[in-house]
Amino acid sequence: MRIGLMIGADGTRATLDNIVTRAQAAEAAGLDNVWLANIFSFDAISTLSIIGRETQRIGLGTAVTPTYPRHPTALAQQAMTTQAASRGRFTLGIGLSHQVVIEGMLGLSYAQPAKHMREYLKVLMPLIRGETCNFDGEQYRVHGLTLDIEGGRNLPVVIAALGPVMLKIAAELCDGTNTWMVGPRTMENHIIKSLRAGGLQAPRVVGGYPVLLTHKPDEARKELGQMLTIYGQLPSYRAMLDKEGLKGPEDVAILGDENLLRGEIKRLAEIGVTDFNAAVMSSDPEAYQRTIEFLAGIAGH
Repeated sequence: MRIGLMIGADGTRATLDNIVTRAQAAEAAGLDNVWLANIFSFDAISTLSIIGRETQRIGLGTAVTPTYPRHPTALAQQAMTTQAASRGRFTLGIGLSHQVVIEGMLGLSYAQPAKHMREYLKVLMPLIRGETCNFDGEQYRVHGLTLDIEGGRNLPVVIAALGPVMLKIAAELCDGTNTWMVGPRTMENHIIKSLRAGGLQAPRVVGGYPVLLTHKPDEARKELGQMLTIYGQLPSYRAMLDKEGLKGPEDVAILGDENLLRGEIKRLAEIGVTDFNAAVMSSDPEAYQRTIEFLAGIAGH
């Protein structure tokens, strides 16, 4: 299992220089990946292109970039450019976002999200393979387009697939899924089982979890409950929490001492999570740093 760090899920304001510095520190510590959330701050793909030029080894990925505001041909071009800039270290994570954002904020239709993602991938995937795209759908029509980006082809693509239809699309058309708010039982018996049943026998499964090395887990969980409230209100995440039998987003967090963290991460690896994406959230800078050092210590093992 690859061990990675999530940047941006907590909504903490940061400068571009600060984000680059955090990525460099993650690389220096020995972590395998840095994942950038794409919420309402810096564009994640563009930022990772910069990080790719300022680092040497660490894997880079988006968790995740919304599809609706970007035509798939434009996103393919942007992602392939970042793949080239990072010398082949980029993983593109994309997702539908949420109705409250797409319709409520952007004024776009969210009427057929699964059809949108299927058509989106039908355009995107041939382009990043270096093929000519010819596709006629209801939402997208693309003819005779090829992208010639040296060093930009064949990047892995994962989608934020949680429900059965989206998991079927992921298994059929891309490399796997990038998850958030999914407990271990649901991960094993719903997410991974569905991907394999759909024909993806070795799926890329990115598991995003709030995590903190702490001897005061109850206090940390209470703080997280305040930070993560919105995730318990969004329907797709709420469904995963309900499936796991959890009350709130803070209950999916991995909080505790070294033995607890090591055991929970090992459990996820054993059920088929390929990438542990740690959202280290704490108002205590020392707790944050201790957690990074612990995660770096188990990376590669």
